Amino acid sequence: MVIVKLLGGLGNQMFQYATGRAVASRLDVELLLDVSAFAHYDLRRYELDDWNITARLATSEELARSGVTAAPPSFFDRIARFLRIDLPVNCFREASFTYDPRILEVSSPVYLDGYWQSERYFLDIEKKLRQEFQLKASIDANNHSFKKKIDGLGKQAVSLHVRRGDYVTNPQTASYHGVCSLDYYRAAVDYIAEHVSDPCFFVFSDDLEWVQTNLNIKQPIVLVDANGPDNGAADMALMMACRHHIIANSSFSWWGSWLNPLNDKIIVAPKKWFGRANHDTTDLVPDSWVRL
Repeated sequence: MVIVKLLGGLGNQMFQYATGRAVASRLDVELLLDVSAFAHYDLRRYELDDWNITARLATSEELARSGVTAAPPSFFDRIARFLRIDLPVNCFREASFTYDPRILEVSSPVYLDGYWQSERYFLDIEKKLRQEFQLKASIDANNHSFKKKIDGLGKQAVSLHVRRGDYVTNPQTASYHGVCSLDYYRAAVDYIAEHVSDPCFFVFSDDLEWVQTNLNIKQPIVLVDANGPDNGAADMALMMACRHHIIANSSFSWWGSWLNPLNDKIIVAPKKWFGRANHDTTDLVPDSWVRL
């Protein structure tokens, strides 16, 4: 079997699931999900059950056999993790932010621990993932109304994601990630306007009030307010229905754009993905996307 550790928001969980699914498919074994970290992580919850995925949650016994316990990590556990001496023999941990080709050498059983933020980990099962990352439940009337507007505009519909939330309110997160500047959004909007006739921007954000006050662009915009923070998958489904995309430095809009199946889509991504963190993002953003 393959067990993949889940942590973070919906976008992070999707990267982790996608990589686990790719490894499990290659090895032809079952994929299990470790959600134990959410018991001690108040900022996020497990969200993949909104999608039509094919995996089950690992039991405490299965996790224990992989060297994982449900108890909060002690001081010594954290030291062991930092020194990388706490790895069970079947654990494969992400070595850096770039793609790690050693993942092709793992064998079952294996426990995957990382963020795995590159399509290179799962491009070989792209078709399968597009099928699984579909909503299980029917959308409600509000979402249907926005979907109808997006479909009606066709090539003119552009998603624009403004990520704020803990990127602004949490000092540590703000320093690590940072937020995309208004200059970035203006440049991205101008780029889209040069390549798309009469675009209409569907704006997705966890702070629509800030957007309404600060995002001053000439083109028409629609503020997407159909879903709250506990219904991120529905927002992402609306995002992926748009023809083109302007994403934030966020795994959420990364997936909302990547899951758009159209070959002629334009995706604009920020050249500077992190604030102070020094990560090589070469493998994060696909070559066909425009970086500004």
